[in-house]
Amino acid sequence: MTNGCLDPFRRVLHGLQAQVLSEPCATRADWVLRNCEDLVEPCSKNDRVSMSLHIIIDGYNLIRRSASLSSVELNSLEEGREALIRRLAKYKRFKAHGITVVFDGTQSSNPSGRKSRVSGIEIIFSRPGELADSVIKRLAAREGQRAVVVTSDREVSDYAQRHGAAIIGSEEFERRMAMAAELDVAADTEDDDIGWRPTTKKKGPARRRSKRERRIRTRTKKL
Repeated sequence: MTNGCLDPFRRVLHGLQAQVLSEPCATRADWVLRNCEDLVEPCSKNDRVSMSLHIIIDGYNLIRRSASLSSVELNSLEEGREALIRRLAKYKRFKAHGITVVFDGTQSSNPSGRKSRVSGIEIIFSRPGELADSVIKRLAAREGQRAVVVTSDREVSDYAQRHGAAIIGSEEFERRMAMAAELDVAADTEDDDIGWRPTTKKKGPARRRSKRERRIRTRTKKL
């Protein structure tokens, strides 16, 4: 196991060491088995490859699932897109993942500019006669297990999952963006554990997730 594979395990224990070590040895072992099964396994070649994420965003779907962004879009489609890109730029400051946001070119005032890059965010407009959904599906199929697709469109998400991509709903991703915007650089190493609290409450045997489920969970936890 490489040091890179150990890093997530160290981050989990960083803020929990006092609580865990105060428990009896048997309870400690039970806690580790319940909560760290995804972190203590050796990293396979596929797991290491999947650590480099490519977030593919269904642009208008995210805007229209957001109360704040959709209110901006009422002024104009362009203002809605620009507001989303600004938020993504802030998110990228704390999360160095590749980000591509896809919009329908038929709703763009500048359909000739199919691709551009702003603040490290790749922006793609679909070609005339082509839906953004088709572009997202093509990118998801190409990226496979590296892809995390942000959409609440069932057809797009089902297609992307069949090609190995992880899916996160637009509302949930907006929440992740808001959380990342509140973090400073010093707190960035603790982002995987926000909202989670350790517990010593005894549970029954947990169903072990499949390897595919564990890979997807690992990817979405990085967002």
